[in-house]
Amino acid sequence: MATSPDRQAGGGVLAAACVSAFVVNANTSAVTILLPSISKDVDAPVAQLQWAVTGYSLVGAAVIVTSGALGDVLGRRKVFLGGLALFIGSCVLIALSHSAAGVVGGRMIQGAAGATILACGMSLLSVAASGAAQMRAVTFWGAASAAGGAAGPLVGGVLVDLTGWQGLFWIDAGIALACVPLTLRTVQESRDPTRSRSIDWTGTVLIALVLAPVILALSKGVDWGWTSAATLGCFAVSIVSLVLFVNVERRVEAPLVDLQLLRNRVLVGATLAILLVAGTINALMYVLSLYFQNPDALGMSAFEAGLATLPAAAAMIVITPFITPLAGKIGGARAVALGFVLATAGFAVLAFVEASWEYIAFIGPLIVLSGGLGLANGPASSGSTAAVKQEQVGSASGISNMARYVGGAVAVAAVAMVDNAVANNHREAGESAGQALAAGLGASALMMAIWSAAGILLIGLMRRQHIRRTRAIDRAAAATAVFHTIPTQPTEQPETPSEPRVAV
Repeated sequence: MATSPDRQAGGGVLAAACVSAFVVNANTSAVTILLPSISKDVDAPVAQLQWAVTGYSLVGAAVIVTSGALGDVLGRRKVFLGGLALFIGSCVLIALSHSAAGVVGGRMIQGAAGATILACGMSLLSVAASGAAQMRAVTFWGAASAAGGAAGPLVGGVLVDLTGWQGLFWIDAGIALACVPLTLRTVQESRDPTRSRSIDWTGTVLIALVLAPVILALSKGVDWGWTSAATLGCFAVSIVSLVLFVNVERRVEAPLVDLQLLRNRVLVGATLAILLVAGTINALMYVLSLYFQNPDALGMSAFEAGLATLPAAAAMIVITPFITPLAGKIGGARAVALGFVLATAGFAVLAFVEASWEYIAFIGPLIVLSGGLGLANGPASSGSTAAVKQEQVGSASGISNMARYVGGAVAVAAVAMVDNAVANNHREAGESAGQALAAGLGASALMMAIWSAAGILLIGLMRRQHIRRTRAIDRAAAATAVFHTIPTQPTEQPETPSEPRVAV
């Protein structure tokens, strides 16, 4: 890292950023556990409530970079507070909803709020501290993010039994509300005076227009027919929007995506790895949560299902301290490939799931594939920003964080489609409900095994990534990599005496 005097982040800004990151990630990871309970309460099929997951990621993908830019221009504290207000409002809307529309709409608003909180929270920490103290603050933030993601399913399961599914959103609203006066009293306003005041609103809208029709087509393609006018029309809208997005990004003053960066092979490889990992993790948690709680499958309660996800979360946490040293020894590209090899093996075992399987049969594959995905994600996340010039770190970080949301949105829709279609086909063929559900889960696992196998090939793009030494920032990046990319200094360039800026 560049050398600069240590300046400690104040306890207020550290608490506000870390607590809000914990709550946002816990809320995000808990929702899939809540879906069966929400489905019963609002009298809507889980397939419709899938949009509570995909819609969140869709909006997050469009907003994550824009919210960071708004913070730089309008004031990071101001935009962070706006994100908190939006998050509180969305929690209240969801908790009071009696229909699927209210839940899904609230979750889409929450996608914008969560992305804003994460983006501006990181920025607030980056300007509140410097030197080694900055890295410690970022490490705390990463640990809070990872802890929230791991605890979410278990907390959600407990609250379903104690308070009903609404309890999660009321509690999250209360915690976020407590962060407001804390932020007002203890956090100083900051801006980036060197950044252009131009905001790429057109690009933000076009990202949503690229993703939404694809997700809709994946959700409805089986019912509509894959060659129907509606399905083909959705794909056409996405293609046209993508072409328009590329044209816009070439012309705007401050683009959402710096297309020049896509010439960097390591960045492209790392971003694709991040997209695959994020998509696979989100899709896996979606189908497993439903399978574990279905009365015709394992018939677990929400609490038991949340508890059942702990081996996967534990594997990611346990492997974290070893990711950076291993990547330093064998190279970032090989570490990513090895991670995807393990993930492929784990998913391949799950592809043979039978209705007779007890929960214990899932534990081994879950540990292997989760550890593998964590191993792949760590060096990919740090490599996505370490592979570019210092002035491009913020843009590279934005691309990788956007990819994380895109992967989650598209992968959940695709896996949900396969799961439902295969299960329905087996039911129509006369098989029992349990056998049909197992067939759907097996087909979903096979699809995710194929994605993971494709990730192994990314070694060809990332082979130039080299980690010369293990640094604190690399460990922090690995710890939070599942949820957010922490920008790191380039490893192939000499250090400069200027103060590092941790961008989003």
